[in-house]
Parts: sequence; C-alpha cells; structure tokens
Amino acid sequence: MKSFSYVAKSQAGKQVKGVINAEDERDFKAQATAKGLEILKYEEKDISEKKTLKKFSTKDLAFNCRQLAAMLTSGLTLVKALDILSKEQPNEQAREIWQSVYENVQKGESFSSSLEQYRGVFPEFLISMVSAGESSGSLDVIMQRMSDHYAKENKMNNTIKGAMTYPIILGVLCIAVIIGMFTFIMPTFANLYEDPDDMPAFTKVMMAFSNSLVHYWYVYIVVIGAIIFAIIYVMKIPSTRLKWDRFIIKGPVFGPLVVKIYTARFARTLSSLYSSGIPMVECLQRSSAILGNRYIDEKFRDVVDEVKQGETLSASIQRTEIFDSMFCSIIFVGEEAGALDTILSKTSDYYDEEADSAVGRLVSLLEPVMIIAMGIAVCCLLLAVFPALYGSFDTIANA
Repeated sequence: MKSFSYVAKSQAGKQVKGVINAEDERDFKAQATAKGLEILKYEEKDISEKKTLKKFSTKDLAFNCRQLAAMLTSGLTLVKALDILSKEQPNEQAREIWQSVYENVQKGESFSSSLEQYRGVFPEFLISMVSAGESSGSLDVIMQRMSDHYAKENKMNNTIKGAMTYPIILGVLCIAVIIGMFTFIMPTFANLYEDPDDMPAFTKVMMAFSNSLVHYWYVYIVVIGAIIFAIIYVMKIPSTRLKWDRFIIKGPVFGPLVVKIYTARFARTLSSLYSSGIPMVECLQRSSAILGNRYIDEKFRDVVDEVKQGETLSASIQRTEIFDSMFCSIIFVGEEAGALDTILSKTSDYYDEEADSAVGRLVSLLEPVMIIAMGIAVCCLLLAVFPALYGSFDTIANA
C-alpha cells in the first residue's frame, strides 16, 4: 500500500491538497478521477510501516477528541491545537503519529487527509466525521460529538469486560477442577480393584479418560488447537460467517439481548453521522458496517437501495426484522417531525442504558452453564468412585 500526497484542481475550480491511499499509481489516478479531481502534482510515499502501528483505543480517541474540541472551541487554530496535542501524548508511538499529522496539516493538507494516511490507526468513522466537519466548518462541534461517541463506546467496552471477568474466572476454575479431579484424584482409586475387569463399565470409561489425560495430555492440546484453528478458518468463509451472524441475533434467548447492544451502537453512530450533514445513504452504510455483523450488512444493502428509491427509512428498517418495533417507530416519528437527528440522539442514550442491562443479563446466562458443567464433572467422578468405595467397605466388613 502506498500513500499519494497530491495537489489538484476540484470540479469547482479550486486548488485542493490531500492524500489518497492506493495500491499503485494507476489505482491512485483512478480514485482521483472518481472524486472529480484534476491532479496537478503528486508525491508517492510507502506507508507499509504505518499499517503495523497499533490502533488507538476508544479511551485514547475519546481523550484526543475531547482535547481537540476544547482547544478549537477556545479559539486556537487547528495547527496549534494539533501541536499541543502531539506533545501531550503519553507514549512515544502516539506522539509520533500526532506529530506527523500536525506537520502534514501545517504544510497545507486537510486534517482528514492527514488522518487518512494512518488508516487503520484511526477508524474510518472518525476520518469521515472529520471530513464532514471540515466541509461544514464545524470541526469543533464534530470533535465534541466524537469525544462523546468514543466515551460511550469505551464505557460499553468496559461494561462488557467487567461483566465477563467473573464468568472467565469461573470457567478457568471449572476447567482446573475437572483436570485436577481426573489427573490426581481418580488415579488413586484404581488400586482399590485387584482385578481391573471387576470395575463397573462406567468406572472403566472414567478411568480410561483419566489415564489418557495423564499420559497423553499433549494429544488433547493438539486436538483443542486444531479445533480452534478450524473454527477460525470456517468463520472466514462468507457463507458460514453469514449464518453465524444471523444466529447471533436470531437466537431464542441471547438474540434479543445482542440486538439491544447492536441497536445502541447503530443509533449512536447514525445520530453522529446524520447530524453532521453526511448524506443518509452514506450514514446507513457506515452505521451498519461499524456493527461488524455480516448478516446486518447484507440486509442494509436492501435498505440503502430502498432509501435511494425514495422509501422512508423507518419502513425499510422495519422490513429487515432486525431491530425492535419501538426503534422503528421512533425513527418514523423523527422523519415525520423533521427532527431525525435529535430523535436519534435521545434514542441512542436510551438504548445505551438498555445495552448495559443486556450485557449483564447476557453474561448471567453463562454462569449457570459453567456451574452445571462443573456439577456434571463432579457427578461423573462420584459415580465412578462410589462402587470402588463400597467394594472396599464390604471387604473390610467381611474381614
């Protein structure tokens, strides 16, 4: 991948500067033509090293956007604000990235084009919003919206991580207890039988599992690794991923909870994009893509086509059968009142709270499953051991 820094003449006859990432020179010129640009001069740079840079976290993005919003609102120029921001970065890599962005803007490139050079480090959503802010002359407002957006994203991520802590610990303990029982406890009861043929059938099965776990543990590691690799490979197949993503939102118990989380992210993203003056078609494409669900992406291709043909947004989304009826009704009210951006903003706040509750309920479903799994393992151990104990008690009594 290469970065082409250019000076060009726009369709309006103005001289503009920017950056386009392309595979080669031919691809660069094709993209420039598609944007209606007449290239006057350009410079090619290799950005392969930038692709290895670590992506900014939602916490970092919220902080950086908040700082920029505060400085721009106070009257500082964008160049000065970026200079200050680059010096405030906590680590060297982030400082170098923002320093590079600052230098590019200082040379006359647009802020969005400078961010685009680090596509992958900065999310597409942020780059689009910055571009919209530059076009509308409201970059300070956009930065504040982005700060709020990423602060909520960070809160959601922290909620999920916090809720998953207990199930993960419980799962690790469950696996450790099962391994411990069958590698340390179960083998001690093998000597209670003078003749292995006297063992009950179920005890023989459990003892064989215990022996295999002790002597052939590496086979289990290989098998588990192969299963994980197979799952990762299969999930990369488009048709399989489509079915899996559909199952996630259509599942009988967890499906509605996942949909609430998706609804919160979709409403928040659509609200931010639409209120910034970005065309509805592009808003829908980016809002659905940010969910990372292939099934929803497929459905929203139809929504985009219908909206292009003049269909109302609420009716098109209703036909996807993804979001609940209340959400579609709220969008309908916003369209009728001509205040879709305001309605979406309030709706996103409501669904953020619903998503927090959904995460808690979703995680609570995992706890009984793990407890039941541990109970089954203990039950199997006891069923295998009790006959041997009873046999030993009978021998002692007869003696």
